[in-house]
Amino acid sequence: MSNASEAADRLIAARSKGESVGWRDILPSDRAGAYAIQDATLAQIGPLGGWKVGASGPDAEPVCAPLPAPGLLASGARLGSEFRLRGVEVEVALRVGRALTAEDAALPDRELARAFDAVYPAIEIVETRLEDWTNSAALAQLADLQSHGALLIGAASTVSPAAIDLRAVEADLSIGEDISRRIIGGNPAGDIWRLLRWLVRHCADRGLPLLPGQIVTTGSCTGMVFAEAGTSARARLVGFGEVTVDF
Repeated sequence: MSNASEAADRLIAARSKGESVGWRDILPSDRAGAYAIQDATLAQIGPLGGWKVGASGPDAEPVCAPLPAPGLLASGARLGSEFRLRGVEVEVALRVGRALTAEDAALPDRELARAFDAVYPAIEIVETRLEDWTNSAALAQLADLQSHGALLIGAASTVSPAAIDLRAVEADLSIGEDISRRIIGGNPAGDIWRLLRWLVRHCADRGLPLLPGQIVTTGSCTGMVFAEAGTSARARLVGFGEVTVDF
């Protein structure tokens, strides 16, 4: 698929109709192509509310996707039948406090931390517009906003951005009455400032620099758990607070 606009149109049609698109039909040739499809999708379903960023390991190159503002929801929101996959991940999110440029990516950790003015517990809902999602190519998932569905955001915590250490975050995830996951340091990316420094540079180079009020969520602390329709999920991040979602 060489035409980013055509791929975005197919993804948006699948999104609006509650259907799926063959992942090979929108598969880009590289990450630049995937990000171009993201941009074309966002142009139609935006505005931009923030970003998700993560990495598969402490040395892996991060990947990211824009978060459309309509999908940023307060804790306790009820999601409808259009959410079919219902993957649930517990995450740490931050709010951007000032505009960031590519030069800010060179700041030491504590100075970069001052550019963020709030920290939140969050649940990302993983959703897909792709057929055969479990066997789909990573680049197709990246083009599909890295399988983003919605982001539930809890109350702002008292944690200082500079104090965040993803390697020490203790997170519980409950589906219904049962604790499905309880993990300490479960985010594979490890260093949050490596992620955010990469994101600052990437977004600036992409022409979409981080702006005040945007939310950045930083990858799963629990891995993904699938919820059944008619259930609720509750996440607790020790020291950060709680966040819930109903299906």
